Amino acid sequence: MNKTNSFVKYLKNISNFINSLLEKNLNKLNSKNLYFLIKNNKIILIFVALVVIFVSYLSIPTFYNETNILKRLKNEFNSKFDIDIKFSNNIKYNLFPRPHFAIANSVIIDKDIEISNIRSIKIYLTLDNLFSLKNIKFNDLIFQNANFNLNQKNYKFFLNLLKKKIFKDRNLKIEDSNIFFRNSVDEVLFVNKILKFEYYYEPKELKNIFYAESEIFNIPYSMKTFFNEDESIIFSQLNLMKFEIENELSLNNEKKIGNSELVFNKSKQILEYQIEKNFIEFQIFDKIDQPNKTYKGKFNFKPFFATFEGAVDEINLNYLFESNAIIAELLKTEIFNNKNIDFQLNINADKVYKNLNLKNINLSSRIQEGLIDSDKTTFEWRNFANFELSESLIFVKNGELVLDGKLKININDYNKVYTFLLTPKNYRSEINIIDLNFTYNFDQKIAELKDIRIDNKINQNVNKILNNVILKKDDLQNKIYFKNLLNQAIKSYAG
Repeated sequence: MNKTNSFVKYLKNISNFINSLLEKNLNKLNSKNLYFLIKNNKIILIFVALVVIFVSYLSIPTFYNETNILKRLKNEFNSKFDIDIKFSNNIKYNLFPRPHFAIANSVIIDKDIEISNIRSIKIYLTLDNLFSLKNIKFNDLIFQNANFNLNQKNYKFFLNLLKKKIFKDRNLKIEDSNIFFRNSVDEVLFVNKILKFEYYYEPKELKNIFYAESEIFNIPYSMKTFFNEDESIIFSQLNLMKFEIENELSLNNEKKIGNSELVFNKSKQILEYQIEKNFIEFQIFDKIDQPNKTYKGKFNFKPFFATFEGAVDEINLNYLFESNAIIAELLKTEIFNNKNIDFQLNINADKVYKNLNLKNINLSSRIQEGLIDSDKTTFEWRNFANFELSESLIFVKNGELVLDGKLKININDYNKVYTFLLTPKNYRSEINIIDLNFTYNFDQKIAELKDIRIDNKINQNVNKILNNVILKKDDLQNKIYFKNLLNQAIKSYAG
């Protein structure tokens, strides 16, 4: 590359000199200086001759035997990259923008199994030793429009490339491609879209670096990965949506130990995990808000299912269900609407952040067969009532997150409820159980309540009053709004 840049710079200097010379002499063109101009045309002729010679030199590879070229390229991939590649006979040599071989429709083989088909490979050449195919040297490589099929046996394909020592002399790029992650029966679990993968050597840090720009489940992310000196630890930096993750994973033992620092807005968590043959176990610490509380989880690969559970003093629901929260954003992408995902979530909390009325929360959710529900989620409102969700479904409608389900409310002490709401005594009818169907839009903060049954009886006026509940931005406004709305419904129910 340095030789190429020097040569290009040299050509530019000659070109600038010739242009200056022509301008100077053409402006003075007459019978007296015509001889001088003809004499200086020798420079132009020399320059043209040099260009012809240089282009002819670059064109030498077009005369090589196609079979010999493919054999030489295959040996290069085997020896330098440890990749068994099968080239088609569709090979071309191009001069521009840099001299390179372009090969269409190639295949990568791993243990006699095809793991990738590549529509286009470009192999760039250095400018020295073009006279001999045996001594020809290759520079950067670019794979374009490739499909990789990875599974539990060959999933380390991209990681193993990072260990190669060849990137001091060349870079490898993969563009506009896809990775299909498959299970043991060859079913596609998920697809990673490659925008750009790049392997290169960083001379200042003396190490190979793998940089990726990708999309998974339509979520863009970027990642930078590298090994330590003895390749016993792999480091990675990941940017995913609003998450910034720095990860360190030890590879020495059969049980691989790792830890990550997760930063989201101003919150910072520490993730500790261990990877064994068929599962991953982890625990998360909230470094700032709740350093003594942990969340635990487990991912099993055979068969695939995952669990996540935690017990905390206080839960901040804003992190989960605010319109711009990370969980809400992930749900909107519909990445969990996958029949291959089996996931169970259970979080118990004593109270809710900035809410004195709700307590003993058991947040439960299940993702199975492509459906997401929050059945068996329970919570208490003071000591006055217990709430339980059932037949629920979380889905995306017109780009907005929606929860639809049934809610059962068991009233423990209706007199305390009336006292809290400041309901006039002449409207305080006995109430024990309330059942209703609801739809809640997290983005618009609107709840539609319907089929409201009080002690198994439907009151149409109550349904009409509570049909459309619009939450306010301010907590105090919400408290006043709810009290007025509920008292209006209570008065209508009491007649």
